Amino acid sequence: MTTEGEKTTAAAGPARRTATRAVVGRLSWGLADQAASSISNFAVGIYVARELGLTAFGVFSLAWVTYGVVLSISRGLATDPLVVRFSGVPDATWRDAVARSSGTALSVGAAIGAGCLAVGLAVGGAVGPAFACLGVMLPGLLLQDAWRYAFFATGAGRKAFMNDLVWGVALVPALVVAARAGGVAAFVLAWGGSAAVAAGYGCFQSGIRPRMSGVRGWLRDHRDLGYRYLVENVGVSGASQLRAYGLGAIVGVSAVGVVRGAELLLGPFMAVLMGLSLVTVAEAARVVRQAPHRLGGFCLLLGAGQAVAALLWGSALLLMPDRLGAFVLGDVWSASSALIVPVTLGVAGAGLGTGAAAGLRALAAARRSLRSQLFASTLYVIGGLGGAAVAGTVGSAWGVAAATLGSSAVWWLHLRSALREHHHNPPEVRTS
Repeated sequence: MTTEGEKTTAAAGPARRTATRAVVGRLSWGLADQAASSISNFAVGIYVARELGLTAFGVFSLAWVTYGVVLSISRGLATDPLVVRFSGVPDATWRDAVARSSGTALSVGAAIGAGCLAVGLAVGGAVGPAFACLGVMLPGLLLQDAWRYAFFATGAGRKAFMNDLVWGVALVPALVVAARAGGVAAFVLAWGGSAAVAAGYGCFQSGIRPRMSGVRGWLRDHRDLGYRYLVENVGVSGASQLRAYGLGAIVGVSAVGVVRGAELLLGPFMAVLMGLSLVTVAEAARVVRQAPHRLGGFCLLLGAGQAVAALLWGSALLLMPDRLGAFVLGDVWSASSALIVPVTLGVAGAGLGTGAAAGLRALAAARRSLRSQLFASTLYVIGGLGGAAVAGTVGSAWGVAAATLGSSAVWWLHLRSALREHHHNPPEVRTS
């Protein structure tokens, strides 16, 4: 005779397997989506590096880093609160939140884009046109990114993948035109214009129009998370921007291109890292709701897996023949190849810390997350610029590697404390 306990145990096995398959499926779509997105970004970088040379590639890299800062502002105010508080909620609740969140992203793009346009027109020279074009393209770029996070929040990773696929398809003819026109500004327009096409497609996919009239309410309702995530995200991208500008001032603009070239070599792995980051916070938030005692193990598996994968990819790069490297990066290869080891170690450290960061986000431990990121960003700038002052571009890369590895320990210490706090005083789940 079968007891009720045995029946429950028997039913739990298939339920766990079904839940595991669902998680794996969502993670797989995250990887596929980021692969599509990274191919677009990688193609633009390679085109500029090969077609325009090291100095122009440095100018493009400055515009790219600036875009990263603006993107971090948009995510902090718009999509990060969306993912933390509206993952797995009823469809009507999700749609209302997405309308306001995407409107916030579009507003950030319009406001900062106008500033970039004005600065670019005022500066002129080689850098000005690139920044002016970036300002025009920012609204579309940020809205496209907002759709990706919205789809992952509701578990519709396939739609995010299709959106990035549309971006990649639109980018092909745009790059052909840009190559004929020449100049960094043309490539910025090609990259941003194709993203705007995908942003428009996102409206069709979701059936949602960004509600810019809801921006003030969105910021007010989620100010406890949004402003801290804003500072935290800007700490990440702002540190990269300070390092890039400082490296350009200390060593030269071409040094910025050398560092960017080394980062492009890690592009396929970074696609994995960023693809997982699209999904991991949403998944960790589900773990918190369903089985909070498993969050620590989930984050450890995530961080350790990414660190090991980075080391394996970097080891493979060291075996790459010079002829193949020169084919990919052109003249940038010879200088960038010397940075493979320190850049790999830095990415491994970042991957390890990402696991803890996902846990802190899922716990809505914004204060601890902010402290960790400010410490990491400060260490990053000190290591990057201090290393540049001592030993040029290579010194900067090693300084960043040491800073990233050291700061990952701080992330994990804060996660451990946050897990203890959550165990003793679990927060209420918000749905509005």
